[in-house]
Amino acid sequence: MKKYSFWESQRCLLLPAIGSIAVSIGICSIYNIWLEYTIYIVTFLLIFWGLAIFFSWHGYKRREQQWEQYCAEELKRQSANDLWEAREMVRQQADFFGLWSHQIKTPIAAMHVLFEGAGEDTGAYRQELFRIERYVEMALQYLRFDSMNNDLVLASCELEPLVKQLVKKYAPQFIHRHLSVEFENLQQVILTDEKWFAFVLEQILSNAIKYTTTGGIRIEARDCVDGIEVGVIDTGIGIRAEDLPRIFEKGYTGYNGRMDKKASGLGLYLCKGICDKLGHGLRVQSTEGQGTEVWVLCNRKDVSNTDLTKM
Repeated sequence: MKKYSFWESQRCLLLPAIGSIAVSIGICSIYNIWLEYTIYIVTFLLIFWGLAIFFSWHGYKRREQQWEQYCAEELKRQSANDLWEAREMVRQQADFFGLWSHQIKTPIAAMHVLFEGAGEDTGAYRQELFRIERYVEMALQYLRFDSMNNDLVLASCELEPLVKQLVKKYAPQFIHRHLSVEFENLQQVILTDEKWFAFVLEQILSNAIKYTTTGGIRIEARDCVDGIEVGVIDTGIGIRAEDLPRIFEKGYTGYNGRMDKKASGLGLYLCKGICDKLGHGLRVQSTEGQGTEVWVLCNRKDVSNTDLTKM
């Protein structure tokens, strides 16, 4: 459907109109018809063709509106198709990656079994295998992040068993790096989703271990006006002051991440997003060369689910 300008579409009227007027004037000149009659004839033709063009103009405007409506509907239909195709592609990619993430767990589990029966020192291999598991777990949580509201189960959670379970999981990392670990005032009960809160705490603990070469890590809880703060304090390399305002941005790795060359810039981004959806606060304070403190502000056990969803 091609759109023409008004005068392009009126060539079939303009040419006969001009031609008929010219022929009329020529005939009047040849047969010496009085000038008065010639004026009458030309005026009649001008009125006739003027009315024809006038009504044609109204038809053109109606067709122009139909054309604009057609273009708008076509654009809307095309945009809807493009949006559907984009969403379908994202969904297929997410389904494929989710399937891959689950399938990769099978060879990982098999490798664990093989290492259990190996006689030689397999510490270095176990370290790499542990890192693979962490990356797979982060990928799965990243895929679930957008729909985590459908997966929230808020309940009272005892902090001490959860923390000790995480530390036990990372025990080989502590031993390998010769790091100490301390617990302080963890006999607390908070209201949270245990699975998602454990992921946040694990990510924070993983970062503390990664960037601490000497000293140790302390995990503590303390009462505050707004709830209970759970902190992970390390004696690591710290974070540069100019990097602190951007550490929760997606994909931002900062100076430490660029030096490490293996940071994804997703860990703290996910932690921040999860804490926001759980109604938890998250703050970081750090001094370069001295260490980092990461604090999660949790709700007390006596906060109702209705109150939490309003946050």
